[in-house]
Amino acid sequence: MSSGRTIVVGITGGIAAYKAVNVVRAFVLRGDCVHVVATPAALRFVGKPTLEAISRNPVHTDLYEGVAEVRHVAIGQSADLIVVAPATANTIAKLATGLADDLLGNTILASTAPLVIAPAMHTEMWNNAATVANVATLRARGVIVVGPGVGQLTGADAGAGRMEEPDTIVAAALAALALADRTDGPGADLVGKHVVITAGGTREPLDPVRFLGNRSSGKQGVALAQAALARGASVTLIAANLEVAAPTAVELRLVGTALELEAAVTDAAAGADAVIMAAAVADYRPVQVSAGKIKKDETGDTLLLELTRNPDILAGLARTKRTGQVLIGFAAETEPDPVRLLVLGREKMARKGCDFLVVNRVGWAEGFASDRNAITVLDHDGDIVCEVSGTKMSVAGRILDLIG
Repeated sequence: MSSGRTIVVGITGGIAAYKAVNVVRAFVLRGDCVHVVATPAALRFVGKPTLEAISRNPVHTDLYEGVAEVRHVAIGQSADLIVVAPATANTIAKLATGLADDLLGNTILASTAPLVIAPAMHTEMWNNAATVANVATLRARGVIVVGPGVGQLTGADAGAGRMEEPDTIVAAALAALALADRTDGPGADLVGKHVVITAGGTREPLDPVRFLGNRSSGKQGVALAQAALARGASVTLIAANLEVAAPTAVELRLVGTALELEAAVTDAAAGADAVIMAAAVADYRPVQVSAGKIKKDETGDTLLLELTRNPDILAGLARTKRTGQVLIGFAAETEPDPVRLLVLGREKMARKGCDFLVVNRVGWAEGFASDRNAITVLDHDGDIVCEVSGTKMSVAGRILDLIG
């Protein structure tokens, strides 16, 4: 649906600038009026004609153009939303200190619109203490930080710092816009609430080099954490073997096994307003863990493992949850039939006793490690509350509506 809003897309000088073209295009296709403010460095990576053709508006870059119309503040004043993608370490530093030595900096300072940034840089730059402090400063001011993801960077490098995909950035931006419409500011509906979120997949060691695990990347849990921060919540993220970068503003607790996750979430849940169990938790663990690497020439052609059941963490949280606390569980199933999938979800809800259960189908090419998700949410009585499909960030927003 078209919003007809005025959206400013700021593009800064990083190799990920080429991906910003699809951010601009997504807003234009919605019917929004998009103005691109590019830094001179950005135009060394993507050309002005391309950006003007996609945005259908002139691209602005020079602080001293349009002086008669006071363009250096007019663009920001007219914006309903500002998105900076990519946001380099240099740009983040300037935003944190309020520098305005270019048109983009002036535009942002002159605007009261929600600001969404999508960081993109090498891992060492993202982890640098200066960047960590600058990002924390921006978050504290209500800036919504999307990503970065973990993956291939420039050249042979790989790690945290990859700009999130355009659809994820756009979904987060639209969520911020929607929240600004219905509250006094972005994120205001979760201000003062403490949300505990589990993410990733537990791993049960067989020996020092092998484990029993699952294919969960942690993307949905991290999206939930990002969206909750954007809506003003304080977030404790209990992370089991994430394959994506955790937001810097969360209280991060790292765990490996199901027993470690149980201890961490039970402790954190004691003072939480809401607990969202998005992590994929192993049902079983080995009875014995070998102190050394298991050798195939010692075990022969067949290796038998004895497993014991892990505790039901979600059911345990349901038994001890405080009055007024919202408990949301996840049920990942491979059942292809939608009717049977709902039956499995309702059976699990009856066993778990949580307030809401997010049922999603997973398989070789859906659910786990994907950037998209499709969910059905059941309430305590097994009734369908909502059905949502889309990016994991957009799905996260609908889940958080249950506690907002």
